[in-house]
Amino acid sequence: MTTSPDLATLTGEYTIDPAHTTIGFTARHAMVTNVKGKFLDFSGTLHLDGADPSRSTASLDVTMDSIDTGSPDRDGHLKSSDFFKTDEFPKMTFRSTRAESLGGDDYRITGDLTILGTTKPLTIDLEFNGAAKDPFGNERVGFEGKADIKRSEWGLTWNAALETGGVLVSDKIKLNFDISAIKQG
Repeated sequence: MTTSPDLATLTGEYTIDPAHTTIGFTARHAMVTNVKGKFLDFSGTLHLDGADPSRSTASLDVTMDSIDTGSPDRDGHLKSSDFFKTDEFPKMTFRSTRAESLGGDDYRITGDLTILGTTKPLTIDLEFNGAAKDPFGNERVGFEGKADIKRSEWGLTWNAALETGGVLVSDKIKLNFDISAIKQG
């Protein structure tokens, strides 16, 4: 597949801009509503190869204590030994192992997601949202992505049964990414 010359000019090293990026998730709560959250402290890098997207890579490190669901009590429970055990496992990491162009502005990145010391493959579908030079002279790229995981596959198994049937927290978690990255050098 031939890539546009514009995409080829984007080749380079990028640093994820935490002030303009969201690493978020959605979990079903009590079988009736969605609870959304995000992580406030993370860092990451991208290597983009516009001429050969399969040579692109991504790396992300998330500080688990930075979880924010809008409820300090819930956040405290998520940091506890029932869920993320942030004292023992302070980071969640993603390291890409494969990137591919799906045509148009659609891409897929596959890699290793590590939570609670357990590493499993994760595939993220991404849409390239564009590139621009910001008012400060930074060259930026943007991507939006999503993936679904089963939290039990990473050892996140705490739950509570509901009197009406079902469970308090869904096993399926929807991950979402709104990424803005700044070209280095």
